[in-house]
Amino acid sequence: MGARSSTLILLSLFTLAHGATTFTFPDCVNGPLKSNGVCDTSLDPRSRAEALISLFTVPELINNTVNTSPGVPRLGIGAYEWWSEALPILIGAAFDDDLTKSIAASISTEARAFNNAGRAGLDFWTPNINPFKDPRWGRGQETPGEDPYHISQYVLNLIEGLQGGIDPQPHLKVAADCKHFAAYDIEGSRTSFDAQVSYQDLSEYYLPPFQSCVRDAKVASVMCSYNSVNGIPSCANKYLLQTVLRDYWGFGEDRWVTSDCDAIKNVYTPHNYTQTYAEAVAVSLKAGTDIDCGSTYATYLPDAFNQSLITRADLETALVRQYTSLVRYSMGTILCKLGYFDPASSQPYRQLTWADVNTPSSQALAHRAAVEGIVLLKNTGVLPFASSIKKLALVGPWANATIAMQGNYHGVAPFLISPLQGAIDAGYEVTFVQGTDILGNTTDGFTAAIQSAQDADAVVFVGGIDLTVEKESGDRSTIVWPGNQLDLIAALEVRKPLVVVQCGGGQVDDSALKASDLVNAILWAGYPGQSGGTAIFDIISGKVSPSGRLPITQYPASYTSQIKLQDMTLRPSSTSPGRTYKWYQGTPVYEFGYGLHYTSFNLSWEQPPSAKYSLSQLIAPAKVLAGSPVDLIPLDTFHITVANTGSLASDYVALLFANSTSGPAPYPNKQLVSYTRVHAIQPGTTSSGNLTVTLGAIARADEQGNLWVHNGTYQLNVDVGPTQLTHRFELVGESVQISIWPTDPSA
Repeated sequence: MGARSSTLILLSLFTLAHGATTFTFPDCVNGPLKSNGVCDTSLDPRSRAEALISLFTVPELINNTVNTSPGVPRLGIGAYEWWSEALPILIGAAFDDDLTKSIAASISTEARAFNNAGRAGLDFWTPNINPFKDPRWGRGQETPGEDPYHISQYVLNLIEGLQGGIDPQPHLKVAADCKHFAAYDIEGSRTSFDAQVSYQDLSEYYLPPFQSCVRDAKVASVMCSYNSVNGIPSCANKYLLQTVLRDYWGFGEDRWVTSDCDAIKNVYTPHNYTQTYAEAVAVSLKAGTDIDCGSTYATYLPDAFNQSLITRADLETALVRQYTSLVRYSMGTILCKLGYFDPASSQPYRQLTWADVNTPSSQALAHRAAVEGIVLLKNTGVLPFASSIKKLALVGPWANATIAMQGNYHGVAPFLISPLQGAIDAGYEVTFVQGTDILGNTTDGFTAAIQSAQDADAVVFVGGIDLTVEKESGDRSTIVWPGNQLDLIAALEVRKPLVVVQCGGGQVDDSALKASDLVNAILWAGYPGQSGGTAIFDIISGKVSPSGRLPITQYPASYTSQIKLQDMTLRPSSTSPGRTYKWYQGTPVYEFGYGLHYTSFNLSWEQPPSAKYSLSQLIAPAKVLAGSPVDLIPLDTFHITVANTGSLASDYVALLFANSTSGPAPYPNKQLVSYTRVHAIQPGTTSSGNLTVTLGAIARADEQGNLWVHNGTYQLNVDVGPTQLTHRFELVGESVQISIWPTDPSA
């Protein structure tokens, strides 16, 4: 999305539309369309949309190909703004699919309430599911993390919560939008960047989250990205928008594609893909971009039409896709259903009001998300604080942060609890000294900060990065702590308990803090949202135990000099140490999935897992379930028992990794194949967790992008660091190809 969006949200509590459009519904009782097929609920949605669109003139068709659609007043169709936002944050570190779904359901409830008040549309351009492969990316903060399996599960649950189910009947709650398609993770040169990506990396890394979103979650819309992929701008890329999206994944004609904002203009300049703007809009429309977020379509489609570069049929295709998604429907199984032309009395979602916004349950959900997502990276035993600690020195540029806790794409939160307020509410006597800024280079505030530390029982430094360092349209060039924050932390090492709370979406190199004997604990809090201060001090005080896991790798600062930001390859080479935990050949500061607890756990298998699986028997269900994706066939479900052997109650996130030297080299270090979060395990008790592994989770892509499950020996490991639980098994029989990746017919 372009940076000019004024939209939202903070966790689940606010949802706003871009611009000043007042949202209204057509009148199918007394309006001009009352006798048109669009108002006939006995027809299927596409027929209803076609009946409406057939009445549009060519200028009316063109006018409504942009996000700020003016409608057709003579037909009683009011203006409609397709651009609304609803972005959840920080929940990737929770590894809690139920939480993700609950947050999304809360978002969509509030979104419908806003729509019913004329303050938002029915579609929301969320989520961002591009894998966070390089720590310098300015928008990595919006994503769930770096692992494609994790993101795929996240988006499956998020879309289900947003849309009210997987293709729910008879109406969608809201229409979601998965972005940015495809291979988008650079800001500075995003409108001109040409991402060179192999079929192997597309299939195995960059596109699995979109497959989950489109094929499995049945999302209503997709956003094409600013960048080119292998020489063709994404929004003009027929291979991506037709061959992969519609033909391979089954993105139906009842669903639509929007461009990122002004990405259609960028097809002409600076991509220089066409000779004229008319050619740019024509190639984009015909490739499958149905909505232009911008004004390029409205300005130049008339020229394209007059030059016979497009036809009325091309325009109708785009408009029918849009309006099919707005039509109520009572037949079929895979159509978007938003009830735009149907009586409010027949739609429960049309009954939602302001009373359904900012409810106590939503506030509790925001707090839960922050608590579950905070990650304990280091602890020498000072956390949770002992009851004898009463006076705190609270220092750092994030220590009294409010708006900064929301990250980007936020609206007006009902309240914002800073770390300072969280400490006070937790009962501490607090002396607050900012000490320095995020990018500070003066020591003027050091003396007061040091004095406060000497006078206190314990010191909490809250800093890191914020939107002055990482943001949309701005990548980082380095991953060191910015400004002189590390100097201030070192000055605070006065032999009092010292806790560092690192904030921001991207990681910074904590090597110095990890190595220091005088830094007793490190917490990563990301952008913790409206209840962030409360959540941070719930963890510090011991009211709640930390159980989040890093959804990204924390690399040493030298990483950024070892590989270019623009290098899209994953596997290690002479010019790359490898990307993500799967391929990185160096030693991370903190690895993907890392996270400590206040208690200890003992893990065991509930029953001994199988030692051998027959590949021919595993794929047999594919013959029975014709058309069902083979990659979703289960290998097995592994049942674990988690015993809390410590003295504090805690959640436990079980991460199941697999590694093997089966198939062709090079081999990934390991890959996440399943995870689950086990809640509220009391001291001295046990709980169970189930880890289902699919064939797709253990598959690898060949150079053509085809997925294979290779025969041979595999090892499963639960957790990172010291191995908690392992199991070895063998896949016997011939290796099996479980997918055929589509090739570009124009290549």
